[in-house]
Amino acid sequence: MTTITRTAPVENGFRGGIDVRVSLRDGAGDGSSAFDGAWFPRSRDLQVELPELVAELDRRGVRIERFTYSLDAWQPAARKLVVSGRVVRTGGFRSMDPMVVCLTWQGGNQRADLLVVPPETDVLTGARALRLCTRRGLPSSPQMVLAAARSTPLPQVPQLHRRAV
Repeated sequence: MTTITRTAPVENGFRGGIDVRVSLRDGAGDGSSAFDGAWFPRSRDLQVELPELVAELDRRGVRIERFTYSLDAWQPAARKLVVSGRVVRTGGFRSMDPMVVCLTWQGGNQRADLLVVPPETDVLTGARALRLCTRRGLPSSPQMVLAAARSTPLPQVPQLHRRAV
């Protein structure tokens, strides 16, 4: 069996937002949903993962100023991180849910909570979770969202209408 790995070129220690597994729903930060999207990092090392996330969100027009996370879920990170010539402040808290990270931008006026898909999650489940978190009306529990992503949907078979003869 052959395995093909696609890796984007690394420049300045990160891939510059290429191939970052993140979803952000329309209207992120408006407070109308438990999650504003999801992030599926490849490791628990914020020194590697966070610059890529910030670069990808910059590409989408969201200029993250602050990133908060659970201290228990991640390897320690610097309090300030320079990405593409600008500073992003980080803060770790023991009180945060280990499966959620918080992003703020526009001077703290916009805030988005992203569900963190654990790096060890299989790719299919991770992709489903990324897609699910762009919908409104999700359960507020990260575990319930991931359980929904793990479930296999029933095949959708169209019903044929038979005409009476």
